[in-house]
Amino acid sequence: MDTYIIVIGLGLLFWGLTMLAIVNVISKDFGSIQYKAFWGFIALIPFVGWSIYFIFGAKRGINKRVKGKE
Repeated sequence: MDTYIIVIGLGLLFWGLTMLAIVNVISKDFGSIQYKAFWGFIALIPFVGWSIYFIFGAKRGINKRVKGKE
């Protein structure tokens, strides 16, 4: 039973980090849709995609400004 809890917990952790990376990709401007799609696909790689994105890709994008908060 403890093994199942650990596996489910790790699965949820990796899923959450992947979703965080995807939301980060969506909220940034990479200059072209091709680069945005590339980093989106990288972030979707199971278990390691989110770390590759946060190490190499997150710095390349520029945060979009929210309308009305300029």
